[in-house]
Amino acid sequence: MRFDIISLFPSYFKSPFNESLIKKALEKALIEIGLVDIRDFADNKWRKVDDRPYGGGPGMVICPEPVEKAVLSVKNEGSRVIYLSPQGSPLTAEKARSLAKEEHLVLLCGHYEGIDERALEAVVDEELSIGDYVLTSGCPAAVVVVDAVSRFVPGVIGHEEATSQDSFESGHFDCPHYTRPEEYNGKKVPEVLLSGDHKKIGEWRQIKGLEKTRRVRPDLKV
Repeated sequence: MRFDIISLFPSYFKSPFNESLIKKALEKALIEIGLVDIRDFADNKWRKVDDRPYGGGPGMVICPEPVEKAVLSVKNEGSRVIYLSPQGSPLTAEKARSLAKEEHLVLLCGHYEGIDERALEAVVDEELSIGDYVLTSGCPAAVVVVDAVSRFVPGVIGHEEATSQDSFESGHFDCPHYTRPEEYNGKKVPEVLLSGDHKKIGEWRQIKGLEKTRRVRPDLKV
């Protein structure tokens, strides 16, 4: 699977993609990540790609032409272009699993006050949000999307069944987890986890996951 990230700050991504499972996935060629600088498509010697918004207001808006050219430089028939925006539909586990089936994702990062709407209308397939808040740019959101989607690409996670046991995969949070030592700071591992009874353990894990979901996220209504 290939990701192409289009932004004003391609060097932003060098560190997060050079660690942990994403780094291993890149080394194994399970995924590919390309970085595209919108400024490379500016039509002036200053590499300026933003301007004041029509209608007034604070901040700057990214001009449409360099954005469209940047997207078209990597887009092909099998591409899905996603604009990362707080106004987009929410990124969920189900959505990440669905996107992992795509052969090529083009992630367009928002910057400043946004991107000229005409560029979005011309090249974007959908808008995606990682939460109800605003970031300094779409770059952190692009990292989140690559990480969330890559986990569902075959071979990226060592244990393939691990993703099916994550939070939200069954509609609720994951259960608490414990490891050695058996007692820590006076607190013991729940007896059921030491019982060897996998049926009871499974039931306990489901109950605990549901309890936390109802306590922390009552809006999920499980």
